[in-house]
Amino acid sequence: AVSPRYNIAPTQTIPCVLRETTGDPRKVVEMRWGLVPPWASDLSIGNRMINARGETVDQKPSFRKAFVARRCLIPADGYFEWQKTSDGKQPYLIELVAGGVFAMAGLWEQNRKVTADGSALLSCTVITTAANQKTGQVHDRMPVILEPDQYDRWLDPGFHNTETLKGMLDSAAEDLLELTAVSRHVNRPKNDDEQCVSPLTD
Repeated sequence: AVSPRYNIAPTQTIPCVLRETTGDPRKVVEMRWGLVPPWASDLSIGNRMINARGETVDQKPSFRKAFVARRCLIPADGYFEWQKTSDGKQPYLIELVAGGVFAMAGLWEQNRKVTADGSALLSCTVITTAANQKTGQVHDRMPVILEPDQYDRWLDPGFHNTETLKGMLDSAAEDLLELTAVSRHVNRPKNDDEQCVSPLTD
């Protein structure tokens, strides 16, 4: 079972759902958040690869091979976004209006150059797209949230039609998500407790 997390920061480990070959059952694999391409010899490159822009994901050298054959789902029941204000950044928790878990579109890779013993480092990135009107009040980008009927095709490493795959990378419907201002307690990555998701009180 996965323990509850309230504040996951880049470079930390997150669960990803994937299929290694077509027809395999789905499995959950823990991966480092921040994709480290197979050719990279420096782990820190992953710090700049926490997100992949859906518009160019099939073109960028760091992402295009993973987009063809190493796609994953990254489950969450909420994500944070920050709005710039006159006195700093105000965090918002963004969740399904109906509650529950959703799946963000992701990519994964393995790298054997950054580990001392040549073992495979597994890492992932979240695909983003333009925000819808509601989430755009806070930030101009949002993660791609896939519908359950898209999961099988997205996870099939044998499905290579990039035009169809890119067609899945849409903004979420306006009525899918709700935004709640939360405490700036979440702004410190070391804080990982229920206070991170507590609604802001005056």
